[in-house]
Amino acid sequence: MRRHSRGRFAALFMSVAVVSGGVVSGVVAGANVGTAWALSPSETARPAGPASPPGRPAALPDRIDGGTWRSGHLQGMAVDRRKGRMYFSFTNLLVKTDLAGRPLGSVTGFTGHLGDLDFNEEDGRVYGSLEYKAAKAFYIAVFDGDRITRMNMDAASTDVVSTVHLQEVVKDYTADMNGDGVFDGDTANTPDHRYGCSGIDGVAFGPSFDREGGTKLTVAYGVYANTGRQDNDNQVLLQYDVRRWRQYERPLTEDAPHTSGPSSPDGKYFAYTGNTTYGVQNLEYDADSGNWLMAVYKGTKPGFPNYSLFVLDGSKRPVPGTVPGQRRSERGQLLTLLPRGLHDTASGVYGWESAGQYGLISLGGGRHYVAEAGTVQVDGVTQQTGRAVLHRWTGLTPNPFAPVTQAPPVTPVPRR
Repeated sequence: MRRHSRGRFAALFMSVAVVSGGVVSGVVAGANVGTAWALSPSETARPAGPASPPGRPAALPDRIDGGTWRSGHLQGMAVDRRKGRMYFSFTNLLVKTDLAGRPLGSVTGFTGHLGDLDFNEEDGRVYGSLEYKAAKAFYIAVFDGDRITRMNMDAASTDVVSTVHLQEVVKDYTADMNGDGVFDGDTANTPDHRYGCSGIDGVAFGPSFDREGGTKLTVAYGVYANTGRQDNDNQVLLQYDVRRWRQYERPLTEDAPHTSGPSSPDGKYFAYTGNTTYGVQNLEYDADSGNWLMAVYKGTKPGFPNYSLFVLDGSKRPVPGTVPGQRRSERGQLLTLLPRGLHDTASGVYGWESAGQYGLISLGGGRHYVAEAGTVQVDGVTQQTGRAVLHRWTGLTPNPFAPVTQAPPVTPVPRR
C-alpha cells in the first residue's frame, strides 16, 4: 500500500465493464489528482440514505463500489455499520459512500501518503496512517465522518480531520544506524532506518497484546525491502491508547508539520515473518478468532517463503526475547504467528497467499471485505478504482478467503 511514487499497484484488478458500471451509477474522476466529484448538475454529494436504527448494524451487501477517481491507488477501507457508511483511502483522497456505493463526500488536499484505515467503535471516528516522509513527520489522521458532507472538502481548512504525531516512528525512521552522521532519507539502499523502518501503514483497533490495557490502536511499520540486511525481517507493531489523544490532536498543517503526540507507544512488539516489501499494508483484528491479520506485499529474500498474508495468534501473549536479526543484541516483546496455513520449515514461518493488501475488514461470522483495486481509462486519463468484495474465511491453503458470490472477471493492468 505504498505511496504512488513507488508504483505499487493492485494484484487484483476490476474489469473495465464493472468500473464503467460504477461511472454510470454516479462517480467520475476529478480534473486534478486528489480531486473528485459526484456525477450531478450541482457537483455535490448525493443525499445520504437513512441510517440504521441505533444499535442495529446495517445489512452488508456483497460488494461496495468505491468509485473511479484521479488519485493514488486504493490503500484501505473502513465501515461504520450502524450508520451505513463506507470509507475508502485512495492515497491522497478519502471517499465516503453509503453501502450502495453512492458517494456522500470526500476529503482532498493530501500531499502525503494516506494509507490503511480503521473505524473506532468507541468514538465513531475513522483513523488512518498518514506520512510526510520528506518532513520526517508521521501521523495518525482522525476523520470525523459526520462532518464529511460534500465532495472535495479540503483536509487543512474544513475541520474534518485532525492529526496526532508519532514520535516513536520518527526515531526509528531517522535512526543513523551506521554512525556516519548522515540521514540518508527515503531510500532502502542504506543501513540506516532502525528495523528497516520506512514509516507506517497498517492500522487496526483491537485488544492490547498483553491483555492488560483494553482496546488499543495498533500501528504497523512500513519496512524497506532491502535484501542486504537481516534486521528488517520483522513486522514492528506499536500500540496506543487513543482515549488520551484528544490532548494531542491538531489540525493538519502540511506547510508546518506539528509534533504534538505521545512521546512513546504503550507497547512495541515484533513478529518474525521474513522481510516484506514495505511491511504490513493492511492490518485487521478478527474478534471472532481473536487473531490479527497482516496483509503484505510479498518479500524478495530467497531464504523466506515470502507469503502475502500472516496471522498473529491471538491466544498467545507476547513473550520477552531476543529480537531476530539485529546488529546488536536487543530484547523485545515477541509475537507468535498462528501455526496454520502454509509452513516453511527452514524459517519456521507460517502464512497464506491471498489478497487484502489494498483493504481488509473483518465483519464477524467469518466474513471479511477484501479490497480489489485497479485502473481504467477515462477520456484518455488513467483513473483509480476500488471496491470491497465480501469473502468468507475458510483457512484453506494457499488462499484462505473465498468470495461469497462469483466476482466478474478481472482485466489485468500493467503495474506502474
